[in-house]
Amino acid sequence: MKVNRYEGYDLDDLIQQIKDDMGGHLKVIKRETKSERGWFPFFKRKKHVLYVEVPIFDESEFEDALEKEEKNVEMDGLLEKIASMMDEKIRAIETHSPPIPTDIPPHASEYVPIQKELFDEFTGDALDLLKLLMQKDVEPEVAKQLVEDACGLDIDSGKLDLSTQMFRDALRIGIEKHIKFSNPLEVEKGKFKVITFVGPTGVGKTTNLFKIASEFVINQELKVAVISTDTFKVGAVQQARAYASILNVPFYSISDSKNLTKTLEKMKDIDVVMIDTVGRSQYDYWRLGEIKEAIGGGKNAMEIILVISCNYKNREAIEIANRFRTFFPINSLFFTKIDETYHPGTLANLPIKTGIPVSFLSTGQRVPEDFKLLDAEKLTDYLLGE
Repeated sequence: MKVNRYEGYDLDDLIQQIKDDMGGHLKVIKRETKSERGWFPFFKRKKHVLYVEVPIFDESEFEDALEKEEKNVEMDGLLEKIASMMDEKIRAIETHSPPIPTDIPPHASEYVPIQKELFDEFTGDALDLLKLLMQKDVEPEVAKQLVEDACGLDIDSGKLDLSTQMFRDALRIGIEKHIKFSNPLEVEKGKFKVITFVGPTGVGKTTNLFKIASEFVINQELKVAVISTDTFKVGAVQQARAYASILNVPFYSISDSKNLTKTLEKMKDIDVVMIDTVGRSQYDYWRLGEIKEAIGGGKNAMEIILVISCNYKNREAIEIANRFRTFFPINSLFFTKIDETYHPGTLANLPIKTGIPVSFLSTGQRVPEDFKLLDAEKLTDYLLGE
């Protein structure tokens, strides 16, 4: 065993010196403390003496460590090579891929791309409202129409910003200007009126027709009759007949225009006749033609309401409206299933892009209470999620 002797007046410095010399492997086998007289009388200082064992170096351990180090170097080189190849692949993808927009609106679960060139003229609260509307699935061009009428020029930026303090006030201004509203509930007693519901399958025509019928019977005390032309769907007539029985109103089931004309002629003492049609795909021109024929091809003076679900994507909703209006003179839109979506943008997109007025909104399945007559105030609240 080999022993080295170290002396010093500061123990911490002495230990550090030993670690520096011996690589951190420190084994003190003996420690002594001596007192030495200083330059001044009666002043003494301590001197530390440490005896440290010098570790015996094992060549086999060195070889093993060297071999491990070489393997680590080889693995590091391989990893560096793989990383370099991945970097080259990523650069190639970025070179051939379009840039990803970085203007991401604050939203918990989804990314809504902002068309900077379309909204470049806006700033501040106006830009925030535009982003909010797009999160609700309002199309960019429609959102711009709704917002710009409530804007004024911001002097500092030279861009448009809201001239109102609240988003709600700004959006209502745009809705009042660009969206028309209809009120089919305006019926005078003794004035014969026919209201027909059309729309694709599964949007809730029958249920919502009887919500309106309940309003006429219960709250307005009008004489109401219901006619169903849906003789195709199993249980459709039975469902409509059951609702009519609850309201205690006359119910008729017909399948062709001649019978409809004769039935209507017998109802001159009725205030409101409501016609429920069979649901058909907007692409089934043959069946849509049958419905048109069944309700008299528009010969009978009637108000036609297109029932459409808020669950539809924007393009699909517009396609439905445009195809149905080629067969029927649509007077207003009745939106359903608002309670089943967090993205009600079609409430604004459809009436603005088609020019068709808005009338009703279904808020649930209960009859008669779950429906509302839409106006600018209510439509604003639903678009903002209030």
